[in-house]
Amino acid sequence: MMPNRLPFEVAPQELLQDIDAYVDRVFRALESDFLFMPRGDGFVDFEAFAEAYDRITAATAGFHSLDPNAIMKAVRELPMTLVVLRTILGFSPPEWADVASTHDGETITQGYVRGLDRSIRKAPNRGIGHTELQERRIFALVEAACDLLSRPAPRAPGQIHRLEKIDTRAGSRSLAQVASEGVPYASLLYERFLGRPFASHRDSVSELVGGILEDRIAEHLSEAGIPFHQTTSVHPLEEWEQLPDFLCPDAAAPVAVIEAKMTQDDGTARDKVARVRQLAAIRDERVRRGEAGFDVVACIAGRGFGVRRADMKALLSATRGKTFTLSQVDRIAECTRLSSLAVDAHPHPDPPTRD
Repeated sequence: MMPNRLPFEVAPQELLQDIDAYVDRVFRALESDFLFMPRGDGFVDFEAFAEAYDRITAATAGFHSLDPNAIMKAVRELPMTLVVLRTILGFSPPEWADVASTHDGETITQGYVRGLDRSIRKAPNRGIGHTELQERRIFALVEAACDLLSRPAPRAPGQIHRLEKIDTRAGSRSLAQVASEGVPYASLLYERFLGRPFASHRDSVSELVGGILEDRIAEHLSEAGIPFHQTTSVHPLEEWEQLPDFLCPDAAAPVAVIEAKMTQDDGTARDKVARVRQLAAIRDERVRRGEAGFDVVACIAGRGFGVRRADMKALLSATRGKTFTLSQVDRIAECTRLSSLAVDAHPHPDPPTRD
């Protein structure tokens, strides 16, 4: 029978006596947020993408003529055209940079193309190529794309070329055919199967997704009047080999440390549980040396944590039940030793910028 109380509401001994039942309670409480993603400031609406697609279609006469100069003119008029061209290639910004550098001899760093792509997505109507160097680099990207897309995709035994796609496998001929006739739904689904829908956007907002949980914790601690130090990778702390996301009240004499972990993948969840267990080992070692211990608190979200029972058992044991899901964040202060730190609630200074 499922217990009436949650893991953080019972003593460690009671938790361990019926840990499987408490694992079920956590699984039931976990919020699966994988159906929703933050838009972020670089999300491209379909209307903006479609406008740029129409512009590149017009510049190439329906992809019958892949003239770099004509496409470059379209890019100057509407920079989003460059993002559409990259999408036709099916390359990431760094991959396009490598191909263009090899093709043209112009030095184009991965960071430059990443930044260019991001700036276009964030401000589609802002002009690009304001200097001679930028103009050369962008033209090199366009010229390399036109050269690759004008020819059929090479074939080799036991290998598949990156342009072996329904729209690019036969070079400009297949581009023109797809543009005029459309894409069979089975082909669309197959290529979606190979690449996952929203894959690029998910990658671009992965840090933002993780930040949602941390922001909720920081807001809760501030409202509860709990002093805390939110860590960043930019400013590591030498005395902490394994750095938690939050140290309360500080790194010198923590009463509690908090790890905020979000994942939709069970393999990644195992790695993140291991990080919490390492914090528990640091806690136990301090106690063995006669030093003050601290609560190890885990705040988790995402369906990845709801897959492996053994991992959840390890997490509950390491935190001695102090494991909270996204919907339970507002219980952290009252159900841990953090309650002893509470002062008059006041807004906490803005957390440090993440790396």
